[in-house]
Amino acid sequence: MATILIAEARFYPHLNDMLLAGARAAIEAAGHKHETLTVPGALELPGAIALAARSGRFCAFVALGVIIRGETYHFEAVANESARGLMDLTLQGYAIGNGILTVENEEQARYRADPRRGDKGGGAAQAALALFDVRQKYAP
Repeated sequence: MATILIAEARFYPHLNDMLLAGARAAIEAAGHKHETLTVPGALELPGAIALAARSGRFCAFVALGVIIRGETYHFEAVANESARGLMDLTLQGYAIGNGILTVENEEQARYRADPRRGDKGGGAAQAALALFDVRQKYAP
């Protein structure tokens, strides 16, 4: 049984609740345990995961959050840099599922976050578990 860290950027609590429900259900269905760490925004997710990874307590990580396009360039900066940070960590060998939604509006976010519809939280957890399995198979 592995312990998975779910790191969430809790900027939109009502949407995060759905993402968390999907991620937790997927992890539990796979027979693993989980802990949740909350950070203010998506830009903090890669750093929080990197710091938590140093503890050696977690086998995989799920990053959850919602970025809704606004009227400024900030959307692109947050979406791109949070994804780049997570990808950098993945290439370093960490098993991470990226469940950060990047959407045009709240309606799109609600659909994707809802475990009965888009279930992106569950999908991110499944991706993290799949990468954990790959690492188990190929790591020295």
